[in-house]
Amino acid sequence: MIEMSLRQSEPVALPEQPAGGSWRSVLAHMLLTTLMIVTGLLVFVPAVLFHCALRSGRRAAWLTGIVAMAIACFFVAAIPAPDPNQTRMAWAELAAFGLAVVLPSLMALPLVERGVKFGRLLVLLLLGSTIGLAAVELGARALTSFSPFAFHATQARQGGSLMLEFYRKSGIPADAMRTMERWFGYWTENLLPGLMLIMLAMIFALSLLMLGRLQTWRAHVARNANATEIAGAYLFRNFAVPEWVLFAFIAGGLAPLTTGLLHQVAANALFLAVFLYLLQGLAVFRFVLASIGGGFAGAMLGWMLLAFLMLTMIGPLALGLAGLFDPFFDFRHYKKRKDDSHESHSD
Repeated sequence: MIEMSLRQSEPVALPEQPAGGSWRSVLAHMLLTTLMIVTGLLVFVPAVLFHCALRSGRRAAWLTGIVAMAIACFFVAAIPAPDPNQTRMAWAELAAFGLAVVLPSLMALPLVERGVKFGRLLVLLLLGSTIGLAAVELGARALTSFSPFAFHATQARQGGSLMLEFYRKSGIPADAMRTMERWFGYWTENLLPGLMLIMLAMIFALSLLMLGRLQTWRAHVARNANATEIAGAYLFRNFAVPEWVLFAFIAGGLAPLTTGLLHQVAANALFLAVFLYLLQGLAVFRFVLASIGGGFAGAMLGWMLLAFLMLTMIGPLALGLAGLFDPFFDFRHYKKRKDDSHESHSD
């Protein structure tokens, strides 16, 4: 008698892609990655590499990243710049993208395949980005006596001066102008590295969110032994930073008591930790909206209310506190924990 049903313990095998189709897929990923890097549309480059790895394997993803960066190097070399500093900066930015985005994304492929939790993976990617940015800065100083960070800081100061001049001409009181000048000065001198890492965090977060919505990820989940655990790994409502980020938040809070390089490190750690807790607060809000229901109209109404509150201090403060205390109170499973307390256990 022929057994028509599959055993529950055995994963469903999906049909493999033909070799020709696999090579066409790799070439398509190479072309797309190269176009994104050359045109400056960098936000979904990690998503393309993750998708390539799940569809054609890790080797194909590494080959895609290497070829795309090599073509981008030829593109930068072919476009002359009138200012030597601009040429150095173009190479530094390309190197920074390669070491702070492409390389961490490729090294994280095994973690993506295992469905490592959203927040943990994002923080690990940011640690890799920090090392990559530091390597570019130190390498540029050693090889070309040029500092990409100093170049960015100069541009930030110039932009801040133009903005302050605009506000000054608008008739803002002198006391308010002095406060704004101090804030702009502190921002450009101390918090620029944190701002760079926040921009990279947005690139990684958006790429992981896109990956979680793609059919290739769903197919990968379907043939994974831990399908139930990783199915919603990259849904925003499940985003949660590792608990040890709290130590970075506490250490960053000591920034006013420090000076020099230690002050910059502490201030940027606090800046980045606050941003991550804001993201976690947004994830809690998204989870609440999904739990309440209400469809598209209800979700839009909720996001519009949040956007209005973000214009005041109420919104950011509420989101930050929700993200900060979520590891302690587990807001997203509060009802479940209350129900579990009434259940009987056999042990």
